Amino acid sequence: MEVLYPRCAGLDVHARSVTACVRIARDATITYDQYVASTTTSGLLALDAWLTAHGCTHVAMEATGVYWRPVWHVLEDHFTLVLANAMHIRNVPGRKSDTNDARWIADLLAHGLIRSSFIPPAPIQALRDLTRTRRQLGREVARHIQRVQKTLEDTNIKLTRVLTDIMGMSGRAILAAIVAGETDPDRLAALTRGRLKASRAELREALHGRVTEHHRFVIQLHLTQIDGLEGAIAAIDARIGDALGPVHAAVRLLATMPGLSETTARSLVAEIGTDMTRFPSAGHLVSWAGLCPRQDQSAGTTRSTRTRQSAPWLKPMLVNAAWSATRKTDSYLRAQFLRLKSRRGPKKAILAVASSMLTAAYIMLRDGVEYHDLGPHHFEQRDKERMTKRLLERLRILGVTVQVTAA
Repeated sequence: MEVLYPRCAGLDVHARSVTACVRIARDATITYDQYVASTTTSGLLALDAWLTAHGCTHVAMEATGVYWRPVWHVLEDHFTLVLANAMHIRNVPGRKSDTNDARWIADLLAHGLIRSSFIPPAPIQALRDLTRTRRQLGREVARHIQRVQKTLEDTNIKLTRVLTDIMGMSGRAILAAIVAGETDPDRLAALTRGRLKASRAELREALHGRVTEHHRFVIQLHLTQIDGLEGAIAAIDARIGDALGPVHAAVRLLATMPGLSETTARSLVAEIGTDMTRFPSAGHLVSWAGLCPRQDQSAGTTRSTRTRQSAPWLKPMLVNAAWSATRKTDSYLRAQFLRLKSRRGPKKAILAVASSMLTAAYIMLRDGVEYHDLGPHHFEQRDKERMTKRLLERLRILGVTVQVTAA
């Protein structure tokens, strides 16, 4: 095979050490040199100097948790780095060792057999850290709200039945009064504001319960945690606003799509970036996100079409956005969901909608255009045109020539 990189290296990265193997090709002679470095900063700088002394131009490593990140940061200014998916560069079973793994990675890199993983630029990486942290804090807030609901059920106060959001203005006022020791249903009901989904009598009945000092302590504990987490989320939002400057235009474009709020658009940009040239086509991006059927075929038999497991960030976010998009009436995405739901079920239908949204996002970021909805009747018109074309071709095969005119 053709050697693309005569002087390259493979790294087997671990938490405490990095095993490096330099591959040097001179005419028909290939030599290898091994080196084991510590993952401390001084150890990684020594590894950098060792690779430079051997004249390496390209270095490959596999993505192992977060351990590859400090190695990447130290070496990225001096070498062309390639981050490989560990599933794509597995060695032959029975030959597993750190030295053999590093040598195998170097051999694959020398012949150009490693597909580089997508590594966003530093500003996008910083934005990604912020958006992912925000989502984690949001999940923690949801967990504490569920624990408050569980405690209220233990007191036989049915607040969730009469209020849509127990953390809203009315809900927080009632919870604060309960923590302060108020037990009178009439006084608690008087704290509500605005329109409610329950009548005043139903509200009083739902607020009649048995609250002890233990319940008040637990509710207060969770409310304090919720306040702290919401304060952290507000601080992250302010930080995201500062980091959003270079990609604000991309966020504005994506927010024109149904189902994508500004917060979700920020997270989407943080996950896929703004430079769509990194993905050859929209299909490559959809496959990278794990939103297309897997290819598992042998001897003419398709064994499985389940989507592959992907990172817990992009795919769930797009699925949640797809559910929101399907609620908009007279839209292409809702029509697509209803069309597939009747034949394939809601789970596969919502994955198809999420895939369509990511495809649209790819085109919007690539061409710099806003979202254009195809309309709820797109599939009806397309099916009509396909059927007309198919019937005309059938008539032509039968030897009949017809002239088509619109009705």
